[in-house]
Amino acid sequence: MATTFKNISTNDVVSTRTLLNESIPLTGTILSGTYADNNIKYYSHGMFQSVYDYPYLSSSANHVVDITMGYSADSGLSASVALQNSKKINTYNQMAQMLVGYDTTGSIMKFDQDGNIAGGGTKLTAVYFLNFARLLTKDEIKKGSVTFAIATGSFGTEYSGVKTLTDSGAENDYRINSPAGEYGILYDSSLTASGLVYYQAGIAVITASAVGPFANFSTGSTRSNTLRSSSIDTNGDVLRKRVQNISFNNTTELNSTIYFCRASHNEFNYSSNPTYLSSSKMVVKNVSTDVPVSYITTVGLYSADNELLAVAKTSEPLKKDPTNELTLRVRLDY
Repeated sequence: MATTFKNISTNDVVSTRTLLNESIPLTGTILSGTYADNNIKYYSHGMFQSVYDYPYLSSSANHVVDITMGYSADSGLSASVALQNSKKINTYNQMAQMLVGYDTTGSIMKFDQDGNIAGGGTKLTAVYFLNFARLLTKDEIKKGSVTFAIATGSFGTEYSGVKTLTDSGAENDYRINSPAGEYGILYDSSLTASGLVYYQAGIAVITASAVGPFANFSTGSTRSNTLRSSSIDTNGDVLRKRVQNISFNNTTELNSTIYFCRASHNEFNYSSNPTYLSSSKMVVKNVSTDVPVSYITTVGLYSADNELLAVAKTSEPLKKDPTNELTLRVRLDY
């Protein structure tokens, strides 16, 4: 335990912020059949499905993304005959109240195509939701790094074309009018707004029309009828089979506080180690006229009431005597 303390002034402390990015490629084969869908977990409630990078019963499987869909009550798809109609509406409302919020009347606002909620404009009333696992997104998705490649065409010929959605330019052109944080617009190659990506929440919202017309597995119905007449799980399957590739960069925010611990020439020349003295004499001195000397191996950071908060070790003992001064740079990452 230290017996000598030195106060650290504000001039000796500096804070930094570093953003670390990692590329996350999510190939379509993981979503659409590498493991014969054994990596897809369905639930009895039928509200969403979970995708894993290995068969989900494997101990090494990692949760990748949850997929679901929904539409607003006034979308034109809502009908008493629609399969899971209330669940699709509830899913849309749940995601909308979390990502878009409420208007001045207390009503849940709809997803807006260009993010200009106050200006009205086109609303996204039938959408797919992809909720990426925190394991992939870390603190947030990096702006301008998102790419979705989705096959288009009728089911069975869905590979007749590929539509690529990106948030290109979102580094400087993103929206902040969401209770869930910042989000960007997903555009296709013709610069048509086709979805939204919420960076801190790690959620992508893709309008159903961006996928293009497709047929159900068994009924041969069109897109709108599939959204209405098929279950959420079936709609999720249809989207999964069309995903060619998903890629983005995640972001880990590393905050650091750097303390410059300065030992001037007349400080810390004596050690508090009990072996420093023997019979009241300094062991490191050969004769009484030798200058005092110590070897610094540890720096302790203490609170105002002298409670030890952090300890840093030097790579090797540093010799300290009245003829030199030391500045030790201690960094705390969090």
